[in-house]
Amino acid sequence: MNRVDRVDRVSSRERVLGRVRRALADVPRDDGTPYEGAVARAYVAEHGDRSVEQTVDLLAVNLADYRAIVHRCAAADLPAVVAGMVAARGAKTLLVPSGLDPDWLSATNAERVPDRADSSLTELDRVDSVITACAVAIAETGTIVLDGSLDQGRRRITLVPDHHICVVRVPDQVVSAVPQALERLDPTRPLTWISGPSATSDIELDRVEGVHGPRSLEVVLTFNNPFPNPL
Repeated sequence: MNRVDRVDRVSSRERVLGRVRRALADVPRDDGTPYEGAVARAYVAEHGDRSVEQTVDLLAVNLADYRAIVHRCAAADLPAVVAGMVAARGAKTLLVPSGLDPDWLSATNAERVPDRADSSLTELDRVDSVITACAVAIAETGTIVLDGSLDQGRRRITLVPDHHICVVRVPDQVVSAVPQALERLDPTRPLTWISGPSATSDIELDRVEGVHGPRSLEVVLTFNNPFPNPL
């Protein structure tokens, strides 16, 4: 490196640092405030004031907008609804997490495949359908969140099979917005955020489903007391 190159490099560096110093000239010095308190984070918890029924309606609309198939039923009718979905799909095998309520499956004759840690991806890919509960459902984004609890199973059982049935307890598991969901979720758990069936599109906007997850997502909103005006 000759002397001219060295001078040019130093000059370029000093030029950049000089611009940074000028940009920070009117910025107060750090007063020692912890990072967590340095910036106000008074985020809006939800947008608008909705009743429980309106929040659930919004969830159903946004789920459908993402091409999920939405069902509503009373808790007493859930086994029959699940059996109907399995039969309509023609599913012979149904992957079941260990902590799932067995009553949900009391009306279906599909072979139950347990969620095993040693199951290979090939074995999971042969399963026709998987059924899980969820941790929380977000109305404003039409998002279902799984956290790996016993009634949801390991993450990959909802990513490999082609058909996912997810049961959401209404209104207990439904929130309006993402900030409210985050308050309920444990960030140390394996969180899976699902907004509709897996899909992508190329530069020409041709949509392809089932790329990195289930091609079909069916969500059952189940409740003890029916809401008025169901979709």
